Amino acid sequence: MPDASATVRATFSLPVAGAHLQASAQLPAGQTTLTQLLPIIQNLENAIIGRVAEEAQAAGSPISCRAGCGACCRQMVPVSLFEAEALTEWMRSLPEERQNELAERFHRALSALRDAGVIDKIVHDEWVLGEEQTQQLAIDYFHAHVACPFLENENCSIHPIRPLACREYLVVSSPELCQDPSVHDVTGVQLPLKLSRVLYSFGQQIERDVRGWIPLVFLMAWGKGDAKPGDHVAGTGEEVLKRFLARVAEMSDGHQD
Repeated sequence: MPDASATVRATFSLPVAGAHLQASAQLPAGQTTLTQLLPIIQNLENAIIGRVAEEAQAAGSPISCRAGCGACCRQMVPVSLFEAEALTEWMRSLPEERQNELAERFHRALSALRDAGVIDKIVHDEWVLGEEQTQQLAIDYFHAHVACPFLENENCSIHPIRPLACREYLVVSSPELCQDPSVHDVTGVQLPLKLSRVLYSFGQQIERDVRGWIPLVFLMAWGKGDAKPGDHVAGTGEEVLKRFLARVAEMSDGHQD
C-alpha cells in the first residue's frame, strides 16, 4: 500500500508579466486533488503579491491595506469552488459551538442581503453579462453594509486561509476612501497575474457556469450539498500542479484581466 504521506519536490516557474517567478514545492506523491493543492497555490499568490508590494513601495506608493481596516470585507467576495470545498471542510473540523456561531452569522448576513434586495440580483445571471450590471451589483452589495461572516473586530478571522480574491484586493490610496469605493477614487493595485481567475476557469468547466465561483456569503448553504469539485481535477501532486500551471500559461497568453 503506498504511503499517503510521501511527497516529491517539484521545481517550476510561473509566468508573471512577461517574466518567470521561480518556485519549488513539496507535493503529495499519491492521489491529490486541486483542492488539496490550495496551500501551495496560496503561497504562490503570496509570492506574486509580495513582489508587487515591493514594486509599489519602491515607486513611492506603498500598499495601504492594514489589519483592522475591514471596509473591503463588506464587498461581495468571489470564492472558487475549490476554496469553498476547503473552507467547508475546515468549518466542519471546528467545535460544534463555533460551527453554530458561524452558521448564525451566515444566516444573519443572508437575511440582511435579502432584505436589501441584493440576493435576488445575485441569483440571476443577468448581472454577469455586462460591466455596468456587474459594477452596479457590487455597489448595491457594498451599500447593504453586510460584513463578511468571518470578520471579527474588523479583522479577518481566517486570514491564513482566506480566499485568493481577498489577497488580491490591494489599494495604495488612503484607507479612509475605502469607506465607499462607489463615491471615492480608490486606487487599486493591478496584479500581473490573478491565480483566483485560474481557479474560476476550472470551476467554469466543472459547473458549466459563466462564473465558476460562488459568493462567499453563500458558503454555508453551498457546503450542505457535499460537493467535491476537487475530485474533478485529480492525479498525483505533480500531475495536478502541471495542469494548473498549464492553465496559468494559457490564461497569461490570453492576457488575463
